[in-house]
Amino acid sequence: MPAENLERVVYARRRIRRGESLFGVGDAFRCIYAIRTGFFKTSLVDGEGREQVTGFFMGGELLGLDGLDGGRYKDSAIALEDSDVCAMPYSLIEEIAREVPLLQRSVNLVLAREISRGHGIMLLLGSMSAEERLAAFLVNLSARLRRRGYSPSCFVLRMTRDEIGSYLGLKLETVSRLFSAFHRERLIEVKQKEVSIIDIEGLARVLAAGKRA
Repeated sequence: MPAENLERVVYARRRIRRGESLFGVGDAFRCIYAIRTGFFKTSLVDGEGREQVTGFFMGGELLGLDGLDGGRYKDSAIALEDSDVCAMPYSLIEEIAREVPLLQRSVNLVLAREISRGHGIMLLLGSMSAEERLAAFLVNLSARLRRRGYSPSCFVLRMTRDEIGSYLGLKLETVSRLFSAFHRERLIEVKQKEVSIIDIEGLARVLAAGKRA
């Protein structure tokens, strides 16, 4: 894809401060956002005011794809740290894709991969025990960090344990207990929000044991 076409897609670069919202539930879908740096969570709030975390996104990933269905964002995206994003108007993506057929194929592939990844994780978590859910979360996070050139074994959790619990469908106390158990079993080391994965194969065995059960 020619550089001038790429520049046309990137409409604006935005700085989102920690705690600020990039878009909210029900906002009109206009852009897909590419995260340059930083970390986001997506979430919904139920009728009683409780937050349900629906995903976590890091640099190199896309936000806002749920807006493709129905023309409005289905959840809110909130920065967990100071972040930079590129806004890519979907109308421009479609326009340029018509001019550059190869881009259309690439766009479809990227969108399908991102949507399938999110759906696959949620379906997988639904059939797992608490131990398997946290192990899957850590293994998945490690793999995503590796693909984006970050350390897959030493990282800082940008989200709280409460937010992890909301995403995994677990109580805060359960998440804390499991982190402590994984630490005792020498699968990970935990120092507040700093996590070091010591035995990635051991975490994988936790998942394998559940599949065999």
